[in-house]
Amino acid sequence: MIYKITGEFPENEKFGLTSQLRRAAISIPSNLAEGAGRKSTKEFIQFLYIALGSSSEIETQLEIAARLGYFDNPSDGLNLLIDIRKLILGLIRSLKKKV
Repeated sequence: MIYKITGEFPENEKFGLTSQLRRAAISIPSNLAEGAGRKSTKEFIQFLYIALGSSSEIETQLEIAARLGYFDNPSDGLNLLIDIRKLILGLIRSLKKKV
C-alpha cells in the first residue's frame, strides 16, 4: 500500500517522504523476520518493538503527506497501521507470558 501511495507523490519527494515511507514500511516485516530468527524470545520482543516504532514513523509521515495534499484518503493507510499494531502488540503480549 505504501509503494502505491508514494508512487503518486511529486517527483521532488523521491528522496524525501517517498524514501522515508518506503524504508519504514519495509522495516516492519524485516524486523519481524529478524526477530523471529533470533535465539531468544526476549530478543524477538525487542525487534517487535522496533517494528512498532516503524509503524509510528509511517503514521507521522502519512499525516504529513496528507497535509501536503499528496493523497486524499489517509484513513485507509492509518486503518491498516492500526490493524498491524494490534497484531504486533498481541504477539508481544503472548511472547511476554513465555518469558
